[in-house]
Amino acid sequence: MSDESPTRTDGAGETARPGPTTGQSLFRRVNVGRWLFRAGVGTVFVFLLAPVVVVAVTSFGDSITPSFPPAEFSTRWYESFLESSRWQRAARNSLIAAVGTTVLATVAGTTAALGVSNLSARAEGAVLGLAVLPLLVPGVVLGSSLLVFLGEFGLQQSYLAVIAAHSLWATPLAFSVVRASLSRFDPRLREAALDLGASPTRAFVEVVAPNIRSGLLAAALIAFVVSLQEFVMTLFVSGRDTRTIPVLAWNELRNTLDPVVSVVSTLLVLVVVLAVIIGTLVVGIERLAADT
Repeated sequence: MSDESPTRTDGAGETARPGPTTGQSLFRRVNVGRWLFRAGVGTVFVFLLAPVVVVAVTSFGDSITPSFPPAEFSTRWYESFLESSRWQRAARNSLIAAVGTTVLATVAGTTAALGVSNLSARAEGAVLGLAVLPLLVPGVVLGSSLLVFLGEFGLQQSYLAVIAAHSLWATPLAFSVVRASLSRFDPRLREAALDLGASPTRAFVEVVAPNIRSGLLAAALIAFVVSLQEFVMTLFVSGRDTRTIPVLAWNELRNTLDPVVSVVSTLLVLVVVLAVIIGTLVVGIERLAADT
C-alpha cells in the first residue's frame, strides 16, 4: 500500500496544484461570524444602556429642564430628593412593597415547586399552566380586578394590596427559578433525612435549602426587582400613602419634566445593580446565571 496521498490530474494528464485548504476558508468564515456576533451583541448593549446613561447624566444637571449633556453639573436635585417628604415616603413604600413581595413570592414559589415535584406528569403540566397564567394577563386587567376584589374587604390602597399585586407577577417567576434549581437536586437526600427522623421543615432547612441556595437567592432577587419596577397594577391598588416611586414619578411627569425623576430613576438602577452584585458575591456569578 502506498503512503502517498492521491493527487488530481487535469485533462492533459498534468498534476493540478491544490487550492486553498478547506480548513483555512472555514477559519475565515468562523472568524468573520464571530466578529459580526460581537458587533451585534455590542450594539444591543449600547442600545439598552444608552437611555440609562442619559438619565444618570441628566440627574446631575443644574437646570430646571433636564438636558443632555447638562450645561452645568450640580447635585441640587439629589438634595431636593432628600429634602422632599413625598419622595422619601414613596421610597419607603417601594422598599416595604419590595421586601414584602420578596418574602411572599419566594415562600409561595418554593412551596409550589416542592409540591409540583411530587405530582404526576399530567398534573404537573396543569399546575405549570396555571402558574404562568398571571404573566399572560395584562397588568391593567389584573390591577382593575384586584381593585374591585380587595375593595370588597376594604383593603384597597393598602400595603397588602400593593404586595399582593406585585406577587402576582413575582411568584410565577420565583416558582420557575426554584423548580429549575430543584431539578438538579437529588430527592433521595431529603428522603434520607425524613427516614432519619427529621421533620419536613427541618429536612428542607438543613438538606434541601443548602443545595438550592443559589436558586432561592435568584428567586428572591427577581421578586425584589419586579416589585421595584412594577407600575401598572400599583397605579390601580395604591393610594396617597402607599404610592411607590414609579407611580409618583408618573404623576410628576404628567405635569412637568421634573429633574428629580431622573434622580430616582438613577437610584433605582443603582439599587438593582447593588442587589445583583450582592447575589453574585454570595453564590457566584456562574451559579446565579445558571439559575436565572
